This record gives sequence, C-alpha cells and structure tokens, in this order.
Amino acid sequence: MPEFPAFAPRPHRAFSAGFYPSADFDFSVRYVLGAAPFGGADVGEVLSTIDGVSNNDHDHWFQAWHDTGSRIRAAADAEAAAGHRVSASLAYLRAANYFAVAVNSVSGRKSDDLLVPTFRLHRSSWDGFVDTTDRIVERVAIPYEQDTLPGWFFRPDADGAARPTLVMVNGSDGAVSGLWSSGAAGALARGYNVLVFDGPGQQSMLFERGVGFRPDWEVVLTPVVDFVLARSDVDAGRLALYGISQGGFWIGRALAYENRFAAAVADPGVVDVAASWSLNIPSSLMKLFRAGNRDAFDRDMALGLKFSPEAARTWKFRARPYLQDGYFDTLTEVHRYTLTDDEAAQITTPLLVLDPEGEQFWPGQSKELADRAGGPTVLSPFTAAEGANFHCQPMARLLTDERMFGWLEGRLRR
Repeated sequence: MPEFPAFAPRPHRAFSAGFYPSADFDFSVRYVLGAAPFGGADVGEVLSTIDGVSNNDHDHWFQAWHDTGSRIRAAADAEAAAGHRVSASLAYLRAANYFAVAVNSVSGRKSDDLLVPTFRLHRSSWDGFVDTTDRIVERVAIPYEQDTLPGWFFRPDADGAARPTLVMVNGSDGAVSGLWSSGAAGALARGYNVLVFDGPGQQSMLFERGVGFRPDWEVVLTPVVDFVLARSDVDAGRLALYGISQGGFWIGRALAYENRFAAAVADPGVVDVAASWSLNIPSSLMKLFRAGNRDAFDRDMALGLKFSPEAARTWKFRARPYLQDGYFDTLTEVHRYTLTDDEAAQITTPLLVLDPEGEQFWPGQSKELADRAGGPTVLSPFTAAEGANFHCQPMARLLTDERMFGWLEGRLRR
C-alpha cells in the first residue's frame, strides 16, 4: 500500500471551509466538480489540476487549467482518430469545461492576449463534443436583429415527434459547455428537446463579434421563441425556460413581455444586478456615484484599484461585457439591469425560483422576485445541509435537476 502523509485527527472541512480562501477560486472548483456526474469533469483531474496552485496565484491558476484542458483535448483528438466516439465525446466535454475556467482566469493576468485563443480552444473542444456525441444535435443560427445567435438544438431521439422543449439562458460569464451539466443533460434524459445559445455579451458574441450585454432581453428571447416554435419537433404548449446566474435577471425581464412559455425556472432570482457591484464598492465612492460626480468617482476608483489588485481583477472581468470605457459609465450601465415593480407584476408565466443558502451575489433577491412576480410562483430553498448551498448550487446539480424537472413535469404534463 502507498504511504500517505500523516494527518492530524480533525474532521474534513473542504466543503464548509472551502477549497481556497479566494471566493473566485473556490467557486470555480465547486462548479467544475459539480459537472462530474454528467461527464463534464473527472474529480481526479480537477483536484490534481489545483494541487500546488496557491491562493490568488492567477498566472499559475490559468496555466494549470490550460495545461489540463490541453492534455485532455489531445486525448480526445486521439480517441476520435481511433474511432472511439464515446471516449472522445466525454474527453472533449471535459476539456471544454477546463478551458472555460482558463478563459475566465485570463482577467487575472497582466495581458488579455490569450483570451481569444483560449476561448477558441474551449469552443473547438465543445464542437468536438458536438461532433462525436451519440446525442442528436444540430448547430443552428437564430435570427437576431441584423445578425444571428449561434446555438445548438438537442433532441432525445430521432422520431421527430413534438416534444417539451427547454430553452436555456446562460449567465454573465458561463460557458455553453457548463449548461450541459446545469440542466441540458438532465432535460434530455427526461425526454425534452434542449436549446442552448450564446446571447449578446456571452462567449462568442462578446469575444469574437464584440457584441455586449443588453438589459432588455425580451428583444433577445422573442426571436429565440419564434425560432423554436417554427420547428415541427417542438410542442408549443410545453415550452419551458431556464436562466442560470445572471440569466435569472434576463429571463425575468423577458417574461414581463414574452408570455409563450408554459413555465420558467430562475436559478437564482435576480431583480437588481447592480446590487452585487455596490456591495463591494466603498460607501464614500458610492456617494460620489449617486451624486453623479463622474470625474471624482473615476479618479478615486482608479486610485483605489491601484492598491487592490484583486478588486481590479474582478472589475476588469465583470466590466468587460458592458463595453463601457470608464468606471462611472460602467456602473451607470449596470444599474440599467433592474426589474421594476411593474415589470415583475407583468410576469404571469408559472415560475420556480431557486433560493440557495449563502447566495454570494444576490442574497435575498430570489425571495424578492418570488414575492413580486404577478403569476403563480414557487420559491425553492436549497441548503448547506443538503450540500446545495452557494450560488447556483454548484455541487448539487443532480438535486437541482430532481427538483426543477419535478416541478416542470407538473406544469407541462398533458
């Protein structure tokens, strides 16, 4: 038997104490580990990747995930070349998720020169999964204004029958491969069609086309619904919507104006995106912002971020999709992402709002959305005792699927 280092007699606290003191590092580890039950990660690969990476060592963190993604991608290519499609598809999916962590970690480096190349490694790995999976999937281009949105339409089988369909809306920085483990695989296993896509400011729309976020997601989701309902394999009466992370805001805003969904799930509920920003900005600076003092706010923010590299990294990462130049203008834009009382009251679609204990970004907003929505709404709590705390229940996605699809079945049953 191998010899292991001696451990002091103490209980294991990785779940409660965290994998890292850094909230960003810790959440990333939890999120990737949560993909393991759906083939989106292998636990040993994740733990070996972070082994030896110090807290807030962003260069080493990026390189570790990039190296693991590259190694698994090479294995996927070899399996595909050998005709081993099952092994290839699973390896491509894992590589896509590991590269996705590397994409998000570029903001911690001095230069963004590796952002687009790393994103393309992620996306080509996802494409490898699409090309080798035994799932029935087609690449689609969804008409949107003068452009199209890239998407992938999955079906549970090839019979062409009209089926319940789940439209999935990603968050502010989530990768499309992450949606596989956040509901897509579970939906397919339960007989749903699934549509995933990049919306404005998300992934390829931002990194390759330069299209940023917009708050009025009814303008985005309405053509998506038009596209889906034009398909003969979609049951128009059993169309469901899911929004993860900041997608919880976008679907709430869209549902105030788009009422063709039979049911929707917000994971979690978000009514004021800017709240997660304001909580981390000193009150003296927020006073300048609320007074409309752009020059003083920008000056003091620039000075403060010089002395706080971690805050500067977070700002750089979070601000990128809003496409604003200054600090004041960025925060002004973020404050447009608010669901008004009137808009909330216009939501008549049956709504399930997930409410995890210890929500880091928008605490209390799930209940606020549930209380303010105009239609039938259920608030579903998730707890640490269930292993299901923190934003989007990162390590309890099987439990999330059980509750979400259990509720959806009651709404979509013929």
